[in-house]
Amino acid sequence: MRLSELVAASESVAATRARLKKRDLLAELLLKAGPDERRPVVAWLSGELVGGKLGVGWAELSRLDVLAADVETLTVADVEAVLSDIAASAGRGSTIRRRELLIALFMRSTQAEQGFLRRLMVGELRQGGLDGVMMEAVAYAAKLEPDRFRRAVMLAGDLPKVAALALSEGVAALDRVRATVFTPIQAMLASPSEGLGEAIVELGGEGSSTVLLDWKLDGARVQVHREGDEVRVYTRALQEVTTSVPEIVEVARSLPARNFILDGETIALRPDGRPRPFQETQSRFARRLEVEAARATVPLSVFFFDLLLVDDELWLDHPLAQRRARLDALLPVAHRVPSLECNSQGPAQAFLDDAVGRGHEGVMVKSLSAPYLAGSRGRAWQKVKRVHTLDLVVLAAEWGSGRRRGWLSNLHLGARDAEGGFVMLGKTFKGMTDEILKRQTEELLAREVSRDDHVVHVRPELVVEIAFDGVQASSQYAGGLALRFARVVRYRGDKPVEEADTIDAVRAIFVHDRVLAVKTGDA
Repeated sequence: MRLSELVAASESVAATRARLKKRDLLAELLLKAGPDERRPVVAWLSGELVGGKLGVGWAELSRLDVLAADVETLTVADVEAVLSDIAASAGRGSTIRRRELLIALFMRSTQAEQGFLRRLMVGELRQGGLDGVMMEAVAYAAKLEPDRFRRAVMLAGDLPKVAALALSEGVAALDRVRATVFTPIQAMLASPSEGLGEAIVELGGEGSSTVLLDWKLDGARVQVHREGDEVRVYTRALQEVTTSVPEIVEVARSLPARNFILDGETIALRPDGRPRPFQETQSRFARRLEVEAARATVPLSVFFFDLLLVDDELWLDHPLAQRRARLDALLPVAHRVPSLECNSQGPAQAFLDDAVGRGHEGVMVKSLSAPYLAGSRGRAWQKVKRVHTLDLVVLAAEWGSGRRRGWLSNLHLGARDAEGGFVMLGKTFKGMTDEILKRQTEELLAREVSRDDHVVHVRPELVVEIAFDGVQASSQYAGGLALRFARVVRYRGDKPVEEADTIDAVRAIFVHDRVLAVKTGDA
């Protein structure tokens, strides 16, 4: 299959908003792909690379001054071979070797192919054909029951691999997919809640069925696998980090079971039990050398909240109440996420207040009757967190892709500084309705002062209310701070730029979050 066919399909998928049309376009392409091409085709059109990240960024790609080819000659196999060589480049001379490979590849690529490859390599291929639609397309092309195929993908944790098998062998391939230790399973995800009371009513019913509340820790999701004395630890993205987290390995080995798969959270805590800044927890995942020294400085704790497999028995389809009972029998209290079963808002609010008072994000509200829906972001788990808002100024915006093509989408957000300028705090494309996208595109283009590549710089005249989960230290921005999980609430047409929030207000939130226990003398 020629790369140009895949690029054309990607563009067609991006150009339509109809989900069934997207599915049909993807399925048609998959049926054209040869057996050895199906895995990269599925991966690329899901916005991923078969071998993971290449370590190539926009800066490096933008420096490639290569004329596009006039003739379409590249095949999917050609490109996959080059990407594999780039991923394998390491050691002395690897930077030069990688650049040579990129130049050679781009010299053979047409302009459309170059654009596709750039977006793919840096993880910016947003076309509305990502995992959900792709799973539907594979099931449709292979004539499989969608839920059955989706479950196989979740158990295997590898959409391109399972898709390639299904397209070649049909339902027989799905029959061979089993949950096994050391094959990470895609995590069950939570949806935002409208509020604590609303979550209790939706999942249990006020004064009726009981729900489960867990502390929502500001840590990192981990999935821990054990078989005998061997333990492996995976991140939410299913990347193995075992060597970086010896504390978790030790806890796993201490548990009384032959084998298991546990779902939990790891977090760096201060001696008083309060959480350290999130970046300190995250930094441990990247540590490959001098791990013991890092452990002495930033020790990790681990708390589990779900059980997927134990002693060769799969627990995914059991209701949460049964999974938690089995988990409680396996784990000491010290390694369970603090939880509460209740059916009314009074005790739930006290539990939430206690969690927040101890420096944590909030609580998770969970249905006790729900199975573990691997890879799904449903309503059976809902998160209730403390929320900050700021009125910030739009400094620039990036053109959207996929269903947002033609609209300015990703906003660059700034706070006022003492000199009358603005300090950038990050970007967001979340929380925007079609109406917001349309209106902000019109308003921002009317204020355009310059543009470079896909970024439109504007006069700082629009104020937007932004909700976010916290402020973190960041070396990426001049002010040294960035917002976590920022999303648009509304534009503040009633507020002039002079009344937008200042960088000092942002610093105050940062300090407050870090010393939330000031009431108890915890400075």
